[in-house]
Amino acid sequence: MTSVDQVIRRQTTFDPSRLEPEPGKPTMFAVVTAGNGGLDKLEYREIRRPEPGDGELLVRVLAAGVNNTEINTRVGWYSAAVDAATGYDAEAQETAAVQRADGGWDAPTPFPFIQGTDCCGRVDAVGPGGDRSLLGRRVLVRPCMRPRGFASIRNVWLGSDFDGAFAQFVKVPASEAFPVETALSDVELGAIPCAYGTAENMLHRARVSAGRHVLVTGASGGVGSAAVQLARLRGAEVTAVAGAGKAEQVLALGAARVVDRDDEIIAALGEGSVDVVVDNVSGPGLDGLLAALRPGGAYVSSGAIAGPRVGFDKRVFYLHDLRMIGCTAWDEPVFPALLARIEAGELRPRVAETFPLERIADAQTAMLDKRHVGKLVLVPPGI
Repeated sequence: MTSVDQVIRRQTTFDPSRLEPEPGKPTMFAVVTAGNGGLDKLEYREIRRPEPGDGELLVRVLAAGVNNTEINTRVGWYSAAVDAATGYDAEAQETAAVQRADGGWDAPTPFPFIQGTDCCGRVDAVGPGGDRSLLGRRVLVRPCMRPRGFASIRNVWLGSDFDGAFAQFVKVPASEAFPVETALSDVELGAIPCAYGTAENMLHRARVSAGRHVLVTGASGGVGSAAVQLARLRGAEVTAVAGAGKAEQVLALGAARVVDRDDEIIAALGEGSVDVVVDNVSGPGLDGLLAALRPGGAYVSSGAIAGPRVGFDKRVFYLHDLRMIGCTAWDEPVFPALLARIEAGELRPRVAETFPLERIADAQTAMLDKRHVGKLVLVPPGI
């Protein structure tokens, strides 16, 4: 039996010819990210359609959400040389690409390749000896994969470590495609995997439960809006931080109150007022967020869109017995918990706007403008 690790090793061993059409072979349209740089690095073109091998499925992509990580990877934001906020110099990168060897999550980004971390799709083909009962089933692909099992923290990501879903078809390990039965649309499902899985993983790690008070920063974004909804489903009270013009929409997601992002957290809430802070914004406001935590509280994060370099009063951290939890690798219960909520009809993501796949540059520009609430989703052309 082919292991997940073997399948992923095969998928991360890149053959450059895979992105070129071959006479007599099926093709597809995809967005190929050519390297670090601006929007000009996003090339919408016809390439060879992948073929599933042992332990793999070929999934026809129905919808693929847009995430900060795809922009971060394209501009090389994960490099230790970068101190600025996400989308830090996208305009400058339009004219001068800088290849960053350490610009990927934990390894060089395998340019050129196909990004796309979110995937709602339908199983089109199975590899040799695979489960043919999956053919035609609608699936969500778990984007964070633990190839050595959940006892190991090693993780790889669809669309960051190997070819992803910004294409008409994507090849994935069979174990990472989960059939889902729901009335939600393809676009709604395409908004879920990365943002909702990341949010659920943070809430799981921070042990959020009924009656807890959770503060969510960046609550109008994909991960933030997901955290608001999922914390409420756990029975927590949610205070959200968002721009004033987005307060009504964030309240509709389930927040009990919204604090303007320009207000001082302590002035608005008081010290020691919350049990958990879910913060993917970071930047200069960390001191206030930690001061807002009750003794024994938890600060949990999986991003730093306002900037990766922070400072805080360490006395607040250790004198109040706080926990600081970094989250990238998803724990085993996370994705099944999301699927259960979807199939129970408890979860409906907020989709701000959809774009055809060939307009990915417009979608990423809208992502950086941050005027939306919820998720932006790409839809590939039909076959």
